[in-house]
Amino acid sequence: MEITTVLILLLIGILAGTVSSFLGIGGGLVVIPLLVSLLNYTQKTAQGTSLALMLPPIGILAVLNYYKSGNVNLWHAFVMAIGFLIASYFASKYAVKLPDDYLKKIFAVFLILYATKLLLGK
Repeated sequence: MEITTVLILLLIGILAGTVSSFLGIGGGLVVIPLLVSLLNYTQKTAQGTSLALMLPPIGILAVLNYYKSGNVNLWHAFVMAIGFLIASYFASKYAVKLPDDYLKKIFAVFLILYATKLLLGK
């Protein structure tokens, strides 16, 4: 792997970790677009790589800080993790069969809808 690629990946990881710690987001809004635009990943490869990134090491230290300050509901996180585990398994089986262009459009619509909600919501 080229040093430039390693540096780009480290930068993406740092940016995703920072945004994730501040806003609770990272994979979809930071990692995927940057992998696609900076490293020419396909949409599917970017999504799969982003999911791999979210395995145990991501956010563990940030979670500890939030937990220590009383800002983590472990039971709710556990229940959501079960839902995430089940849904991600079945959704990924479907997503890997879709064309990249279709996934990009779905991703773009999601971002537009969510950004509109943030902009116009209370």
